[in-house]
Amino acid sequence: GRLLLANDEAHRLLDLPGNAERRSVLELGLDDETAGLLASGRVATDEVHLVKDRLLAINQRPTDLRGGPPGSVTTLRDSTELRALSGRAEVARERLNMLYDAGVGIGTSLDVARTAEELAGLAVPRFSDFATVDLFDAVLGGEEPRPGTALRRTAAAGIREDAPLYPVGERIRFVATSPQARALTTGQSVVVSGLREETGWRAQNRERTDRVLDYGIHSLITVPLRAGSLVLGVANFWRADKPQPFDAEEVALAEELVARAAVSIDNARRYTREHSMAVTLQRSLLPRSLPAQGALEIAYRYLPAQSGVGGDWFDVLPLSGARVALVVGDVVGHGLHAAATMGRLRTAVHNFSSLDLPPDELLGLLDELVGRIDQDETPDGDAAVVTGATCLYAIYDPVSRRCTLARAGHPPPAVVRPDGSVEFADVPAGPPLGLGGLPFETAELELAEGSRLVLYTDGLVEDRQRDIDEGLGLLRDALLRTPGTSPEDTCRTVLDRLPARPSDDVALIVARTRVLDGDRVAQWQVPSEPAAVSRVRASVTRRLAAWGLEELAFTTELILSELVTNAIRYGRGPIGVRLLRDRTLICEVSDRSTTSPHLRYAASTDEGGRGLFLVAQLAERWGTRYTPTGKVIWAEQPLP
Repeated sequence: GRLLLANDEAHRLLDLPGNAERRSVLELGLDDETAGLLASGRVATDEVHLVKDRLLAINQRPTDLRGGPPGSVTTLRDSTELRALSGRAEVARERLNMLYDAGVGIGTSLDVARTAEELAGLAVPRFSDFATVDLFDAVLGGEEPRPGTALRRTAAAGIREDAPLYPVGERIRFVATSPQARALTTGQSVVVSGLREETGWRAQNRERTDRVLDYGIHSLITVPLRAGSLVLGVANFWRADKPQPFDAEEVALAEELVARAAVSIDNARRYTREHSMAVTLQRSLLPRSLPAQGALEIAYRYLPAQSGVGGDWFDVLPLSGARVALVVGDVVGHGLHAAATMGRLRTAVHNFSSLDLPPDELLGLLDELVGRIDQDETPDGDAAVVTGATCLYAIYDPVSRRCTLARAGHPPPAVVRPDGSVEFADVPAGPPLGLGGLPFETAELELAEGSRLVLYTDGLVEDRQRDIDEGLGLLRDALLRTPGTSPEDTCRTVLDRLPARPSDDVALIVARTRVLDGDRVAQWQVPSEPAAVSRVRASVTRRLAAWGLEELAFTTELILSELVTNAIRYGRGPIGVRLLRDRTLICEVSDRSTTSPHLRYAASTDEGGRGLFLVAQLAERWGTRYTPTGKVIWAEQPLP
């Protein structure tokens, strides 16, 4: 076809010669595709052709559709600038998407290293071919960064895994001329368009930088991770496969990405610091070793929660009369306040147990204490308010083989009988500590020698995936499957079914009962008359000789003489004397009076008042405990 008419704009867009009219379109110097379209006369709608350096949108219609002359009419529109604008809009849209993804995908956890990995993973390959994050060691530990110290490569991502960059975990001390050191010093981003010409960067490690260049990495953006006035480290974005260096707009995008990540890393750092403090506080408050006692063989485990620090605690407390108290509790809430409250309750239990209180009375005193804590204290910041606690307190007596228990909102203890059968003790639940106004009840179990008493916190049997009834069933099954009877075997079997890091704290105590045999216990009834004291002394001396404890005969006679004389003089009958040969020699004198004697200094003119002072000097420990029928004065002496 021949060109009949072309206006000035068509001449400009197609770069037509001046004598183009009435010449064949195939002779006008157009590219083959464009010339072929014009010569064909076919219908075209917004068909884009590259003509010289322009993108032209071509529309073409035939003129003979309704009986007109043969030929065609063609319109041209320059879409070069529109395409450029569209391309820039697409780039801007992708950058906005990256920023949105950064807001959603960076900082999903309160772990410093994980957050750094999320930043590096987001940048590759959408923004850079490789990305690395270097943080001060102090930041990884939750502390504020110390400028001038080495950094540690915390995260790295790349389109390939064999890049010769510093590996994750490497400690790096950047030389002063390196882009990273300049970014840390000035707090400003540093762009290196050509790494080969960057002598300051190459001075870091000539051998490694040569390998980086040979690998094809050619440009770099280093952005400081700033959170307020703190510089936590640097993020590095490297290009290799993309030939173009970073431009100013990409630097702005990198800074925006890093700014968002820096806030999340600093939040994770602060959490790490508080968590470490809480864990340290909690572990300092938990028992580091168990006290010596002979009534129970004990094993225990404590597993901290996956996130946050709870208020779980446990303890083993030797009592008078060879008895042992076991306690396990759980403060509601997490964080420093829960750990500190746990420490206060544990200390309170220590103090209350020294009074030899029965379990229900001890829980009543704890209930008042938790109520005062809730009323008087408000935790700082966003810490959860402590609204109470649960607790189970048990006292085992190896002489009677009886265990007395009370619980305040705590899961029931499990009992594994010597034959391997498992049951959960029917102990009245009682309200959680801190509610106030409601009494606690005790239950009494008779435990055969070799029975295992299992105390635990709710983290062992309850989580988000199952309720407590299902958890108790799983605990029962685990106890039934225990291959041995030792407390260590039991702990191991029970915890094997738990995840490595449970969602809540777990405290577990397994205690296997022992019995103080009858040949290690001696007791006498004493008439309320002074002459009976000498007969008791004689009986005690014979028993000590049978036990091979003649060395303790003299001091034991003195102690019992004073205690029995006081009971005859000030107490009410019947009066009883009991000797227990356990890890110590225990002397006990009981009567029906509830009046407790008090140690005092006697004046030089006083005829009496020196008996308890003498007992205190001769005994390793002594004290008073109350019973439903009166009181018991006891004294302990170490065995030779």
